[in-house]
Amino acid sequence: MASKSLNLVFAIATLVISTSVFPLCTSLSLKYPAIFNFGDSNSDTGNMLAGKGGSLHAPYGKDFRSPSGRFSDGRLVVDFLAKEMGLPYLNPYLESTGAPNFKRGCNFAAAGATILPAKGDSFCPFSFDIQVLQFIRFKARVAQLRARSSHKGGKKRMAVNILSLLPKEEYFEKGIYMFDIGQNDVGGVFWSNKTQDQIFVWISTVIDAFKQGLEELYSNGARNFWIHNTGPVGCLPETLTYFGPTTNRSNVDAFGCLKDHNEADKAFNLQLAKLCNDLQKKWPKANITYVDIYNIKYDLIANHTRHGFEESIMGCCGYGGPPTNFNSSIPCGSKVVLKGEKFKSKVCQNSTKYVSWDGTHYGQSANRFVASQILNGNYIYPALSNKMSNLIFP
Repeated sequence: MASKSLNLVFAIATLVISTSVFPLCTSLSLKYPAIFNFGDSNSDTGNMLAGKGGSLHAPYGKDFRSPSGRFSDGRLVVDFLAKEMGLPYLNPYLESTGAPNFKRGCNFAAAGATILPAKGDSFCPFSFDIQVLQFIRFKARVAQLRARSSHKGGKKRMAVNILSLLPKEEYFEKGIYMFDIGQNDVGGVFWSNKTQDQIFVWISTVIDAFKQGLEELYSNGARNFWIHNTGPVGCLPETLTYFGPTTNRSNVDAFGCLKDHNEADKAFNLQLAKLCNDLQKKWPKANITYVDIYNIKYDLIANHTRHGFEESIMGCCGYGGPPTNFNSSIPCGSKVVLKGEKFKSKVCQNSTKYVSWDGTHYGQSANRFVASQILNGNYIYPALSNKMSNLIFP
């Protein structure tokens, strides 16, 4: 399919999505008792490190709970959303130390996670299907512990009142289920030999897998779904480093992003929006909210100076300097020896001026911006109440 034709399709699709697939609504509230989150590194608060071992070294987390298990210099979008809901930051499901508190929800997201089931050689074994199974296990275990404590003397037999650290039974139905996953699927497929047209066809397989996971959660009591679409992978410094143009400048847009990657993201998001609409019709008692992360992030990159940033497609922490400051052999926070020579990653002086933190993940300031745009209601279908339009993050 030609690029010009695709752009027309996406333009029409955006209009359709904004006017008929998701009619505007002014009654949506963020008053939920708990958050159950699923995703990849965009919302991982420590699962990948707890589940697979290892640690994130400084300067990761330098502006928030260093080290915190987050792939950023500070907080993530999910952290800002939780704060505005009056809920604590989510503890990772796989963290077993420090008596993690799950009373107000649990985070199942893991860095590197995909929607499609992980393969044996996958970086992350905790793909979406596994995260769903973890949730089902979590819910069942909570029910078991509550049943045990209801027996005479049950609470006394527990060294610690563990029930105070677990969600109430009704929270599983009344809580909000957040999703930010798919970026690794769409970005990763470009390492295959698939053509652009084949990628667009393949995306339906990913959407089907996501649908299966949502259906499992619905059958296990989930009713409030908050679904982020995927951001512009073609604007990530990592993507630009590996797939950036050498002679084919026609694949680069006016803001330095790769068109083919971003067109794949748009195709994914279009099918995701349709899925949300279809499920809302199928489940009239559910509340399905589609959040347009792509256009928030693309606007941030395209108009970064207007939003207070100086660098849009160069990472703050990494190695290599302009234009991307990204080298997978010398990642952020590392000291390595390559061919007998020592190399050390470097950090910019002011990370608040960079959209990208490490070439793959956004920095805290960019995440704060994304969360503020979500909460002003302009990128949400159905839309948030007007009362949320003037939120200011500390």
